[in-house]
Amino acid sequence: MNEKETKNKSAGRFAFFASRDASLKSAVNSSRFSDSQKIKAERVKLGLELAYSAEEVLITFCKKWIRVKVKNGIARDRKALRMLEADYAGLGYVKRKTPQGFIYRVS
Repeated sequence: MNEKETKNKSAGRFAFFASRDASLKSAVNSSRFSDSQKIKAERVKLGLELAYSAEEVLITFCKKWIRVKVKNGIARDRKALRMLEADYAGLGYVKRKTPQGFIYRVS
């Protein structure tokens, strides 16, 4: 299959299995982090849910860090978002923009 075909066709069941694989890896990797690290990620998620109007806000556990993804988010409360991001920068959290939304790298 060439690149042009994959851009124009639905990923179908491959997308389902890729999503399932990612969620299983995240569940396995969650055991690498302490309860306090998980609570920090949950607090970041809750803060972002208040500041963004998003399709989904989810936590993913990677091997070395935790990331909180804001999928297709639009800032609902810009002032609160600026304050949150200033706090996150002070704590060393990194924000990245992706085509699907924003990713905040925690711990």
